[in-house]
Amino acid sequence: MKDQSSDIANLHWMMDIIQSIDIGLVVVDRQYAVQVWNNFMENHSGLKPDHVRDRSLFEIFPDIPRVWYQHKIDSVFLLKNRAFTSWETRPYIFKFKNYRPITGTAEFMYQYTTLIPLLSVAGQVNHVCIIVYDVTDTVVNAKALEKANAKLAELSVTDRLTKLFNRGHWEECLQREYTRCRRYQSVCSLMMFDIDHFKKVNDTYGHMAGDYVIQKTADVLRSIARGTDVIGRYGGEEYGVILVDTNAEQAKLMGERLRKAIEEVTVSYEGHDIKYTISAGVSEYKEELSDHKQWIEEADQGLYQSKRSGRNCVSIFDPSNADSESSG
Repeated sequence: MKDQSSDIANLHWMMDIIQSIDIGLVVVDRQYAVQVWNNFMENHSGLKPDHVRDRSLFEIFPDIPRVWYQHKIDSVFLLKNRAFTSWETRPYIFKFKNYRPITGTAEFMYQYTTLIPLLSVAGQVNHVCIIVYDVTDTVVNAKALEKANAKLAELSVTDRLTKLFNRGHWEECLQREYTRCRRYQSVCSLMMFDIDHFKKVNDTYGHMAGDYVIQKTADVLRSIARGTDVIGRYGGEEYGVILVDTNAEQAKLMGERLRKAIEEVTVSYEGHDIKYTISAGVSEYKEELSDHKQWIEEADQGLYQSKRSGRNCVSIFDPSNADSESSG
């Protein structure tokens, strides 16, 4: 009699634990009918145990992909091994609203679930226990960290003023393109351009006006560039464009479109309308280039040739006219 009383007491506190733990606990039979439904499941679903008992799990939650989840449960019955679901492959099994204030950005509860075979005295598996873990806090924090890391990665390669690639990252892209061209004999051109008489803009209207002009130039460049072009701010008022699968003549045409678009731009600053132009130089890849830096130097030489030709034009690098000094 004493042993029976002890067993009843043990069963009582075990059931109390099942009801009190902050995880979901569901037991289903071979027909997927619910046999156990703890307080966690009741609180989050709004369904009482007597409402769900002996009803199919898929009837209660029609949003669960039936074929996929039946296969999960059936594998536990057949193999007598545990199975799992992760929020990374499916955010939740049971569509519960998320009410946690800390993770209020998530509309629904992210879940990790474990399916456990329950062996009978005869060693048969007639029931499967589904344990539901609320991992919303962990997931939201992980997503926030991932977003922050992505933002940091973006900032590390982005010029703050123009939102183009910064010089370091853009030059790394050019170095990779140089290596690709050298290996596969690809066609590619490099264009360098800058703003004509930019010092005069700063001296006349101030450095804030100069920043607006630099930003506007970047905006126009973005609107003209193709999806395959790699555009960056090389420094100050100078920009670089890597034109993949483009020969020098084609690059010059792109430069002309950009030059004309800039020529039509008016930057308004503190009641002043600022008109300005650009000069550009183009260099097509060739085997004689020793490295990507020489490629930049040749495109710069093309830019200086445009300056000497009166500015507001695009020049293809001509070795016979090379000059190491800029006209500004």
